[in-house]
Amino acid sequence: MFRGSRERSSADDHVAYGGLASAESRRNLLLPTLHEVQSSVGWVSHGALNYISERLSVSPAEAYGVATFYDLIATEPRPERVAHVCDDIGCLAAGAGSMLDDLRDRLGEPDEFGGSIAWTRSPCLGQCEKGSAAFIQVAGGDDVVVAPATAEQVIEILHAEKPQPSVSPSPIRQDTRLLGRTTLSLSHHESHGGLEALRKALTMLPGDVVDEVTASGLRGRGGAAFPAGIKWRAVGAEAGPKYVVCNADESEPGTFKDRVLMEEDPYRLIEATTIAGYAVGADKGYIYIRGEYPGALRRLSDAIEEVRDRGYLGGNIAGSDFSFDIEIRRGAGAYICGEETALFNSIEGFRGEPRQKPPFPTQAGLFGRPTLVNNVESLMNIPAIVLEGGAAFASIGTEESTGSKLFCVSGNVLGPGVYEAPFGVSTRDVIDMAGGVDGDLQAVLVGGAAGSFVAGDQLDVPLTFEDASAAGISVGSGVVMVFNTEVDMAPIVSRIATFFRHESCGLCVPCRVGTVRQEESLIRLRTAEDRDEELALLADLDVVMRDSSICGLGQLATVAVQSAITIGLIGAKS
Repeated sequence: MFRGSRERSSADDHVAYGGLASAESRRNLLLPTLHEVQSSVGWVSHGALNYISERLSVSPAEAYGVATFYDLIATEPRPERVAHVCDDIGCLAAGAGSMLDDLRDRLGEPDEFGGSIAWTRSPCLGQCEKGSAAFIQVAGGDDVVVAPATAEQVIEILHAEKPQPSVSPSPIRQDTRLLGRTTLSLSHHESHGGLEALRKALTMLPGDVVDEVTASGLRGRGGAAFPAGIKWRAVGAEAGPKYVVCNADESEPGTFKDRVLMEEDPYRLIEATTIAGYAVGADKGYIYIRGEYPGALRRLSDAIEEVRDRGYLGGNIAGSDFSFDIEIRRGAGAYICGEETALFNSIEGFRGEPRQKPPFPTQAGLFGRPTLVNNVESLMNIPAIVLEGGAAFASIGTEESTGSKLFCVSGNVLGPGVYEAPFGVSTRDVIDMAGGVDGDLQAVLVGGAAGSFVAGDQLDVPLTFEDASAAGISVGSGVVMVFNTEVDMAPIVSRIATFFRHESCGLCVPCRVGTVRQEESLIRLRTAEDRDEELALLADLDVVMRDSSICGLGQLATVAVQSAITIGLIGAKS
């Protein structure tokens, strides 16, 4: 069934092995095992679920609760091939609606799973620079991505004997600190300076590495912008077993930078994660990668195996006393698992629901142990910080927003793609880097679905943590999604509300109920005679959800909607 599982014998009906501690040590295999069954036959039957529960000592009810939490795990019969086709805001702005209409005409309505093939609408697949995308689950084979996607391509792959991915490269490339390298092997990585930072770090005291990260002023690039040095020092000060977790579950609509980094430069991420493990005293790391990234998953898996074979992962790395290894865990279609404590629960074999804080992950994170969590972009800056020193990194950008930032530019621009620039550039500058607007500019979504729509003078606000905060907007994950005047913004804003309603884990009432009520109100707003009443309701929901939701999903689910109202994209008062 899964590496490490015990074969069943006739004695199992009479003997209990290991007790509670042994059962808990196996539960973390639940999600990988569900993936194995899903990949093999296309869905997880009740019989399979019961068998998994017995082997892992997890109650069937709990296993069912975990399986049904994820969009990519099916617990009812499905065809062997299912296409998840993006209908999120980036693809809609780029004109993917006609492709969705073609699929409906040729394959029938989505979610009709009675035939040999089927399709379903999907939230953002992280291929936003392509303009349209499909992720196809293939039972008994490898999942594939098509981007950009046409209805003809999707149907052809659904019927193909051996489906193959069809993904075009990003239209625009840069040669910058983080972009422009495509490492094909570990030797190729070394020929471009790879492993020099790890070798240097191993000659330093762990605390000295942390000092350089602190001096760099590096702040998290996933959206929260927490100072990395504070995290690293807090975890390093704890005793006992510790973990490093790379959060590669980027699921924010409009975000695709981490995918590009993992697909093109996986060895640098492995090196950076290993340095982090050395600095904080951890001997195990996890890379939690979103399930819709099969290309990045393959690249990382192959790279980890090669690095381990060369002696730079595992025991006594590069002949030192330091031992560290990395395991990949694959998400299964749940935006909430990008929240760090929900990610821990997912790895541990529980539903991906956020935990109350405190305790914070630096004290009690994965498996209850101190845990360092950084996202891909944050970690990819570490080798340069080690080699050049924290002060050199801090000299780039601004005093409070040091270094450079990756921006994911999509929508109605001439050159969509990932762009890198020092902190301090404006939204208008970033759009110019991408070739300018395709048409006449209406508005820009900055920071993703949890970010803000901006227009007018706000386009000139410097994209730094401090300036954006003062202006009431957020840099977030680096999304810059452009909408021209031909785009009807009401469906776009409603799709954001639908996204949060769908992705709410349901743990807390303000988010579980508030995301539903927000979506309903936006639907009514389109035809409401008394718009003021609906706008007042939306404003009340904004206050309640911001103040009382457990995690960032609920707290930020209303931000884009309120910004769209503020700048007049929807709901102009009567």
